[in-house]
Amino acid sequence: MEEYMLPCLSKKLFGIDCLGCGIQRAIVLLLEGEFTAAFYMYPAIYTMLLFFSFIGISFIDKSRNYHKIIMLFGTVTAVIMVVSYLYKVIVY
Repeated sequence: MEEYMLPCLSKKLFGIDCLGCGIQRAIVLLLEGEFTAAFYMYPAIYTMLLFFSFIGISFIDKSRNYHKIIMLFGTVTAVIMVVSYLYKVIVY
């Protein structure tokens, strides 16, 4: 699976990581059962999975309104992505 990963266009063209760098490797680590390593690779992986899960559930279950929880997980995911990106840029 790792040989079929897409390269980061931002890193390839400009030499800097983007906000999504590491997500493919984190998903592979999740599939391999390496849950802690997946978090260290991409800290927003779990909130992002919850975000997309609730989006999927909202398409299936039309009787409930999932708007607030989707907005909550979307906001939390975005904050974690930005904070972890800034941490990576400043520390490394």
